[in-house]
Amino acid sequence: MSQSQGTRTELFETMPLPRAIASLTVPTILSSLVMVLYNLADTWFVGMLNDPVQNAAVTLAAPVLLAFNAVNNLFGVGGSSLMSRALGSKEYDTVHRASAFSFWCSVVGGALISLLCITFNSGLLGMLGATDVTYEATRGYLGWTVCLGAMPAILNVVMAYLVRSEGASLHASIGTMSGCLLNMILDPIFILPQGLNMGAAGAGCATFLSNCVACIYFFVLLRVRRGKTLVCIDPRKFSIKNGLPSKVLGVGFPACIQNLLNVTGMTILNNFAAGYGASAVAALGIAQKVNNVPLQIALGFSQGIMPLISYNYASGNFRRMKKAFTGSLVMVESLLVAVMCLYLGFAGNIIAMFMDNPEIISIGSRLLRTLCLAMPPLVMDFMAVGVFQALGMGRNALAFAIMRKIVLEIPALFVFNYIEPLYGLAWAQPFAETVLAIISIFVLIKLFNRLNSEERAKL
Repeated sequence: MSQSQGTRTELFETMPLPRAIASLTVPTILSSLVMVLYNLADTWFVGMLNDPVQNAAVTLAAPVLLAFNAVNNLFGVGGSSLMSRALGSKEYDTVHRASAFSFWCSVVGGALISLLCITFNSGLLGMLGATDVTYEATRGYLGWTVCLGAMPAILNVVMAYLVRSEGASLHASIGTMSGCLLNMILDPIFILPQGLNMGAAGAGCATFLSNCVACIYFFVLLRVRRGKTLVCIDPRKFSIKNGLPSKVLGVGFPACIQNLLNVTGMTILNNFAAGYGASAVAALGIAQKVNNVPLQIALGFSQGIMPLISYNYASGNFRRMKKAFTGSLVMVESLLVAVMCLYLGFAGNIIAMFMDNPEIISIGSRLLRTLCLAMPPLVMDFMAVGVFQALGMGRNALAFAIMRKIVLEIPALFVFNYIEPLYGLAWAQPFAETVLAIISIFVLIKLFNRLNSEERAKL
């Protein structure tokens, strides 16, 4: 057994759970937080222009950037889940082939998104809710982030998933964070009048360059660790034999659909807000990005813990798998309840950090106080979906994705906006996540009881 393989085995099988959870989740959470901070940096530096139109452009373009996650999840989540389960069952050739398949499919996916955005640019901008006032600023931002930047944006996230699947969470996070930190350095240079004065387009340019640097890091990492890592991007290992695509897509497709539904929900939300003016769109965008900071902690936990759950499930160690889940849930739930209380008390001060505009502060603080109520139930939902993805239970993950958006949240946008125009929009997410959290608890109890029965039958 090689030293690298021995380290993987110790992490997944024998390391005390608090240490194993921390080693996998802390770098992932830090990476997620840095990603949110760089998104907030875009909002903050664009907000320094004190121009609601420029800020609205970043908000209106957000659904397209969120669509990247559809490809990220299709091949990143799907590929990494299969790789971790293959590690648990010692099928190392499957690890090689799954990583090569996921990488090259991501390359094609990024190229297609760029091509579609270039071809249907005008129609896309109209669909996103861009008006005559916000059209040019939104087009400039999309030009850099999507038309040029889709492929590097997708590849750096997918490669982080693949590297993380074998327990190298720190390396995955360094790669992601390197691009994010560079983005924060470049933002003021490209956005502000003291620099290149490009406004929202400058934020997009900084994002594009930063994602390219992150990709370069991962390529160098795989080159340096050649012989020590099982992650493979050699095109000769690309294969569709033995049902490999269905194994990757069986988990990745539900995760992809979930993100496409998120894009749909955000587009509907932004179109509702656009009817109330540029200030309402800007206020909603700031509130959403601020609220996204703690949600990324929950997402980081669910993503970081996936390799540990997948590995122990595949190796039959259900007891360790369940303890890893419950330990992570208690930790992240406690943290997000504390953050929710902070947002409820200081929403106005937080919004004011991004834009010194009384109207936007008033609207944004009220929206943030409502949005943050979704935090505690959303933790439960994220962790439940993380378990489904880790265990290869794509149908369960797909059912939750459909229920979250199509059955609950999108209809709730129409209902709550009718009850309370604009401010009612923020109630849709807390409502949907609370209902889904209750369902998650019952589904997970049933799942864990079944695993307990299987474990007892083996004794």
